[in-house]
Amino acid sequence: MSKISSALSNRACLGIVAAIALLFVILGIIVAIFFMTWVNLVVQHQIVLKNGSQAFGWWRKPPVTPRISIYVYNVTNADDFLNNGSKPIVEELGPYVYTEAWERMNVTFNDNGTVSYNLQKLYFFSEELSVGSEDDVVVVPNIPMLSATSQSKHAARFLRLAMASIMDILKIKPFVEVSVGQLLWGYEDPLLKLAKDVVPKEQKLPYEEFGLMYNKNRTSPDTLTVFTGATDITKFGLINKWNGMSHYSHWLTDECNSLLASDGSIFPPGITPNTTLYIFDKDLCRRLPLKFQKEVERKDGVPAYRFSPPLDVFANADENPENMCFCPHGPPCAPSGFFNVSLCQFDSPVLLSFPHFYLADDTYRTALEGISPPDPEKHRLYLDVQPMMGTALAARARVQINLAVSQVVDIKQVATFPDIIFPILWFEEAVDGLPEEITNLMRLANQVPPVAHASITGVLFALGGVLLIIAVWRLVRGANRLSSLQLATGHIGPQQSKDVQMNNVNRH
Repeated sequence: MSKISSALSNRACLGIVAAIALLFVILGIIVAIFFMTWVNLVVQHQIVLKNGSQAFGWWRKPPVTPRISIYVYNVTNADDFLNNGSKPIVEELGPYVYTEAWERMNVTFNDNGTVSYNLQKLYFFSEELSVGSEDDVVVVPNIPMLSATSQSKHAARFLRLAMASIMDILKIKPFVEVSVGQLLWGYEDPLLKLAKDVVPKEQKLPYEEFGLMYNKNRTSPDTLTVFTGATDITKFGLINKWNGMSHYSHWLTDECNSLLASDGSIFPPGITPNTTLYIFDKDLCRRLPLKFQKEVERKDGVPAYRFSPPLDVFANADENPENMCFCPHGPPCAPSGFFNVSLCQFDSPVLLSFPHFYLADDTYRTALEGISPPDPEKHRLYLDVQPMMGTALAARARVQINLAVSQVVDIKQVATFPDIIFPILWFEEAVDGLPEEITNLMRLANQVPPVAHASITGVLFALGGVLLIIAVWRLVRGANRLSSLQLATGHIGPQQSKDVQMNNVNRH
C-alpha cells in the first residue's frame, strides 16, 4: 500500500514539473514575440531629448566635425561671351574646404513636449584640405545686377532705361572679379549700397553686402522648435515650428508648405525601407523627401540605411504632378532638375539643382564648356541613418547654386545676354561618422538584443522542452510501475484465500 501511495506522490510531483515546463515554454513564446518591442521601448526612452541626458548632450553640441567643400565655376571668357556671343567657358576651382563647429544655443524646453533653440554654425578655412586659397580671384556672374535686371523685365520701359543709365554711371558690369572669400562671405556692391539709400525702409534687403554665405558664420537668428519625443516618439526630432510658423506660405498646398521635417541630425526611431524621411533647410525653401536607396555596410559595424531624394524630386509638373504646388505663378515653371527658390531669396532668379546639373536635361550642362558629365556617386545627395534609433551617421548634402539669366533689350549691359541658366558654385556638406564611443554603444544596441533575444528564447524553450520530456517520461514510467504493483497485489489476494479454505477443510 505504501508503494502505491509513493507512486501517486511522485506522479503529483511530476505533474508540477510538467506545469513548470509549460510555464517555461509559454515564457519562451512571450519573449519571442515581445522581446524586441521591450528593447525598442527602452531605446526610445533613452533617446528622448531631456535635460541632463547623454543623448541631449550629444544633440546640443554634436561631437562631430562637419566640413563644407565649395567648388566655384570661374568664367574664363566673360568678355568674349558678352561681345561675340561665344559659348561661356567655365573652370571648376576648388575645393575650398571649411571645417564647421555646430552648437544649439538658447535651448529652452516647452510644456508641450518640444524644445526651442538657435543653431550656431562656425566656419574655419582649412588650407590643408583645400585646393587653393580664399584669396583666389574668380570671375562670376554679377548676381545683384542680374537679379535686378531680371526683375525689371516686366517693368515700365522708362524704368529699365533709367536702370541702364545708373549702371553706366556706377560702371556695373554683368560679371564681377572677386576673391573666393568675398564671393562667399561678402563684398560691397554698388547696387546694394544705392538701394540702402533710396529704397523705402520696409523694402530694404536685410544685408548691406553681397555674399553667398553672408551672415552665416554665426548663431542663426532663426528659432527652431522640435519635438523631444517625450509625448509622441513618432515625431521625435521633427520640426514643430520655425520662427513661430508651422507652415510656409509660399506654395499652393498645405502639404508643400509643411515644415514637419528633421534638420537632418535625428529622425523618429524604427525606420524601415518603406519610410520616407524629410529634411528641412530654410535656404531650400521647402522640405526635401528622401527615399530608401540601399543598406550600407559601415567600417564601424553599425547597420545603416542610405536615403536619397527620388529621381523626380525636382521634376516639372508634367513629369511629377505633385510638384505643381511649387509653381505658384503658373507655367512656365522651373525646368526639370531645378528648383526655383526666388520666393525666399528676395525674388532673385536663383535656381537650385544638384551638382553638374545631375537629374537635369544635359542641354543645360552643354550650354557651357568646362563642366564634366554628372556622376551620381559624386553628385547625388544622400544620408545614412541608423534605423533603430533614427540617428544620422553620415551625410553628403550636395547642392548647386544657379542663376537664371534673362535677356533685357532696354538694358544695354545685358542686351546681348542669352537666356541661360548660369552655374555659380556647388558645395558638399559632409559628415563622415560619429565618435567611436557613440558608435560602440550603437553597435551594442543593435547586436546584443538579437543575440539576447535568441539566447533567452532558446534557453526557455530548451528548459521547458527538457522538463516536459522528463515529466512525461517519468509519468509514463510511474504509471507502468503503479500498474505492476496493482497486478501483484491482485495475485496475492486469491492465493491467501485458497490457503484458508484448505486449512478449514483439514480442520474439519
